[in-house]
Amino acid sequence: MAADRRRERHEALAALFDADGAALDALLVTSRPNIRYLTGFSGSAGVAVATRADLLLVTDFRYAEQAQAEAGAIARVEIEGASVWDRLFKDLPSLGPLTTVGYEAHNVTVKDAERFSAGAAGKAWHWKPAGELVERLRARKDPAEIGAIRAAAALAGEALRTTIAAVRPGQTELEIAGLLEGALRRCGSEGHPFPAIVASGPRSALPHAQTSRRTVAAGEWLLIDFGAVVDGYCADITRTVVVGARATEAQRALYDLVAGAQRRAREGVRAGMPGREADALARDPIEARGFGDAFGHSTGHGLGLEVHEAPRLARTATEPLPLDAVVTIEPGVYVPGRGGVRIEDDVHLSADGPVLLSDGHTDLVELV
Repeated sequence: MAADRRRERHEALAALFDADGAALDALLVTSRPNIRYLTGFSGSAGVAVATRADLLLVTDFRYAEQAQAEAGAIARVEIEGASVWDRLFKDLPSLGPLTTVGYEAHNVTVKDAERFSAGAAGKAWHWKPAGELVERLRARKDPAEIGAIRAAAALAGEALRTTIAAVRPGQTELEIAGLLEGALRRCGSEGHPFPAIVASGPRSALPHAQTSRRTVAAGEWLLIDFGAVVDGYCADITRTVVVGARATEAQRALYDLVAGAQRRAREGVRAGMPGREADALARDPIEARGFGDAFGHSTGHGLGLEVHEAPRLARTATEPLPLDAVVTIEPGVYVPGRGGVRIEDDVHLSADGPVLLSDGHTDLVELV
């Protein structure tokens, strides 16, 4: 059984209360992934407050049993039948004298911010935007988190193999997405971290295409970008195949370029490397072949409780990649009117170098 690291996470968060001159007495946590990371609670409604000594979770009656089961060992759980926010402000004084309470400005709506003023009326609380403190901790994964992502990647690979075996010319993108999403559930995925992208022919040149009713023709690219979830943790994989025919010389040349860039990056990325240097591992060979303008997105991003989280592997990312981060490596080249190729795998940045968590099966597949 994996070690319960929630108390360590709470202590690590409290240690950040004085970082960068923040001088916080507590942090109001409203981000659902952050609440889950700190408490284990996976419900869709609730707020949490962390002080140096205590952790409070407030949710509603729908989650009374679930919240106690998931979070009761680490947090004080309060159930509210009416307004969770009213209950939060009622219970805040029980956490001790609090002067400066941080909040997750990146996750708070204007309406929620207005609640701070109303709820703090007559109180000594000073509300202060605190930055992404929990996200800073989440970027570095513990062994259980890495294991969950590895498991999600394994079942994603299994679901893809099942789906690819059933793909034929004449099917629509939506039909293929349905096959894939059903296979993911049958293989054990808890959900879909994002709607699967299935893009064919010239539509594969749209990096974030919406899956459509377009019919896939023989000899076309089929780009499939999808995810899986295990224990709340996400995998994110992309494969590009040729349907119903052998690849043309031009298709093979384009595929080999992207595959070589992806392999170079996934084998060369290291913890401690600035995100822009990791991005350059994939970008440089693509630019050298004259396709720099056709690779417009970043090389990768962090994976965890969210499918897009810190760190970033991008031209503008100057921060070093954290040890034990899990990142995607996903270069792509997109040629309007002709189609595109993207290849994506998930990599753990261990102390000994990059460790592939997904299957890494990136040889060109021709479905003939």
